[in-house]
Amino acid sequence: MSRPIIFHIDVNSAFLSWEACYRIHMLGESLDLRDIPSVVGGDQEKRHGIVLAKSTPAKKYNIQTGEPLVSAMRKCPNLVVVPPNYDLYVKSSQAFIRILKEFSPTVEQYSIDEAYCDMTGTERLYGSPIAAAYLLKDRICDELGFTVNVGCSTNKLLAKMAGELKKPNMVHSLFPEEIQEKMWPLDVRELFYVGRATEKKLRSLGIHTIGELARTDVNILKLHMKKQGELIHSYANGMDVSSLHEAAQANKGYGNSITIPMDVNTPESAKMVLLSLCETVGTRLRADEMKASCISVSITDCDFSYASHQCNILAATNVTNEIYLTACKLFDELWDKKSPIRQLGVHTSKLSSEDFRQYNMFDMYKYDKLEKLDSAIDKIRERFGEDSVKRACFLDGPLDHMSGGIDRAKRTGITKPVDK
Repeated sequence: MSRPIIFHIDVNSAFLSWEACYRIHMLGESLDLRDIPSVVGGDQEKRHGIVLAKSTPAKKYNIQTGEPLVSAMRKCPNLVVVPPNYDLYVKSSQAFIRILKEFSPTVEQYSIDEAYCDMTGTERLYGSPIAAAYLLKDRICDELGFTVNVGCSTNKLLAKMAGELKKPNMVHSLFPEEIQEKMWPLDVRELFYVGRATEKKLRSLGIHTIGELARTDVNILKLHMKKQGELIHSYANGMDVSSLHEAAQANKGYGNSITIPMDVNTPESAKMVLLSLCETVGTRLRADEMKASCISVSITDCDFSYASHQCNILAATNVTNEIYLTACKLFDELWDKKSPIRQLGVHTSKLSSEDFRQYNMFDMYKYDKLEKLDSAIDKIRERFGEDSVKRACFLDGPLDHMSGGIDRAKRTGITKPVDK
């Protein structure tokens, strides 16, 4: 029996690449944004927002993804800034995923510009894994106009690590027999799931490379870092038991979660995140004409401790405000405030497709009117885009007003005409 073969495919500088391809192939522009110092970011005239994606020439100015746009423009006064076009990115992502599904029976979309493919047993179709990876990479470039990196291995972790070895437009392998040569010499910060705080802890223990981490007694790591220490020790040794999961055809529940880019230490900040998640969950429920009568909230803190809480509500709902108020109540009961929050999730279950609402005398929020309001907002967003209507509390803030799941920073435009 052949061993598992997993590909990790990552679009190089996705937002910027998709912008460049669209402008060249659809608008007929001659200047390629990928060849000059350029970024996708906020409003250039108002000089606000952050860098969402950067070109390779922009990297020479030490411009970082996520830094304020005004800072990037100080580093490079001639920087070309283009505003984000999320509709374009979603369509480009869909075209990208369509090609992957022609190569593999199982494709797991990890984000808007990343996906895993299970290529096990496809040798008779495409040849060796490396040959198949080049075939896939070149097909995407030829048909869609942008480049990708492909990482090949026997599990998701090693495939992702392989794809990060060198960019852009490359194919890399990182099979178990190659770990010591290719992965262990890397700085420990390069290991998946090792962030700044974890890196600092590891360096305080005298651990500087992935190899040193792999050879460290796991009990020492658990003593200092609890469950996370055990997890990253497994990763450093190339062990990952997670499997690929395609999106389910029929939903038994609707939920979203988000790993928060900054530590959340206050209930107010956490509830802003919950509101953005509830916006997305409510929209998805209404799009499928479903309602839920069970709502749950999950929390993962910075020590990777996980907890969740759920409750049933009197009447099934898809009203964003109702889901949000219940989520806030659950959150208040759940969070102990001892450790900053790393991830939040909102999930709904016990679904119903009934289009009526069970009224009760305790309805102080007039949810029937809110149902009509949500429906009107959905229609506006469908016609004019998600950002056409947003709550005032999200204006000019760092948090997307509809986040979680395959979020918009992970959620279309066709860079070249694509046959359906």
